[in-house]
Amino acid sequence: MKQINEAIEINSIKLKNRLVMPPMATSKAREGTVTQELLEYYSEKSAGGYIGLIITEHSYINKQGMAGPGQLSISRDSDIAELKKLVNLIHENGTKVIAQISHAGSSASQKATGMPTISASAVLNEGVTGKNGELPQEMTQEQINSIVKDFSSAAKRAKDAGFDGVELHSAHGYLLNQFYSTLTNKRTDAYTGTTMEGRLKLHQEVIRAVREEVGAEYLVAMRLGGCDYADGGSTIADSIEAAILLEKYGIDLLDISGGLNGFIVPGHIEPGYFSEMTVQIKKKVSIPVLLTGGIMEINDAEQLLEEHKADLIGVGRAILKDSAWAEKNMNQNED
Repeated sequence: MKQINEAIEINSIKLKNRLVMPPMATSKAREGTVTQELLEYYSEKSAGGYIGLIITEHSYINKQGMAGPGQLSISRDSDIAELKKLVNLIHENGTKVIAQISHAGSSASQKATGMPTISASAVLNEGVTGKNGELPQEMTQEQINSIVKDFSSAAKRAKDAGFDGVELHSAHGYLLNQFYSTLTNKRTDAYTGTTMEGRLKLHQEVIRAVREEVGAEYLVAMRLGGCDYADGGSTIADSIEAAILLEKYGIDLLDISGGLNGFIVPGHIEPGYFSEMTVQIKKKVSIPVLLTGGIMEINDAEQLLEEHKADLIGVGRAILKDSAWAEKNMNQNED
């Protein structure tokens, strides 16, 4: 059997194979609510149960953290019933599903949310998601405490809706990533941008609070924008150090992506272009590592697994373009 077809256990969840559909924003929600169009989209993608795990598109934990119109909400108890419909549909198709939950921080826009833009520091976000020209307010301790609570409440809603787990979004220049990145974290308090422990202190507090809400056996993943690929930003060496700490803090799965540069590596389009990070991270942690980026062919996915560059493979754009991609390729890959 090819490795891509092998089952894998992550905490208490067993996936039938190593193929993951990563979170991809569709902007199909309406005022944060699941729509029929969104249900049809996920029904089509999960049909046949050929994908081992689907990570749904990022859902905002509070209105101030909304990245843009059309984004899903997991900020209200009233969201649970509609999210449950989405989960049930994917489960009926034989696929596991976890919810990505996020706060956009300075990647949000006051024009869209009606609320002040906030971040780790009062620094313009020059990342791909943050070029709104709005100078954010540096978060107070009270605001940080409130964000921690909002993350844990959102995780509880995900569990109540039937999701198999949650993924905390700390990539692509969103709020948690803004605390991690040395380009956006200029703090000098306990959340200081000068030490890895300081840069990940908010992550640690969020993970702890989430665990208190969902329990030890619930899958909690982290999408880490490990490297900014920019002068003065986070580095690949940082990503390795961060991964070790995140496992220690209680993360079950590391989904490795880019930081302020988003889901690309400048100048690279080869399959698995984040593998320079994942191959090194995988050597230092015992939890599974997910690699996404530029993977369009099943043979490339298989090679990346065989080369021990990851434990799971995310295929995004190919599945976005062709909902039958998994059916065609996973069938071909069987011995």
